[in-house]
Amino acid sequence: MKHLIIIIAAVAFSVAAQADETHHCSDVEHRGDHVMGFSHETTKHAFKLYTDGGAIEVRVLKAGDDETLSMVRMHLQHIADAFAKGDFSDPMAIHATDHPDGADVMRAKKSSIVYRYSDIEGGGAVRITTSDAEALDAIHRFMKFQIDEHKTGDTTDVSR
Repeated sequence: MKHLIIIIAAVAFSVAAQADETHHCSDVEHRGDHVMGFSHETTKHAFKLYTDGGAIEVRVLKAGDDETLSMVRMHLQHIADAFAKGDFSDPMAIHATDHPDGADVMRAKKSSIVYRYSDIEGGGAVRITTSDAEALDAIHRFMKFQIDEHKTGDTTDVSR
């Protein structure tokens, strides 16, 4: 009987934790839609880690959705400009935290990080580069935070 109670408690805890995670992800998506100005349901985010930094990419899922494409590109241009100034208020609002992992160091090291926006097929990208080891570690932590929070399934391995 004691083992049965332990098993039931473990299952209940697991279900509650999963419900909490689902609720958190839903909240992130809802806040993200509001902050970014387009729906997560019409786009695909990708976060990439590179030997010299990383990249944030957003692509529109439906060809011909010019309105969403325009909003994606405008948002990512805004992100590149804001991050270059040390302004991480958008990810702070989306993730409801004052401390997205890595953002404090990225803010402090803003002069050693380059944020470059570019159009990509069906979307836009912000390429983030640095030669500063501490800033690089922060960029990688920030990208991993985004991958985890947005549940993108992107690899956390560093490439290129």
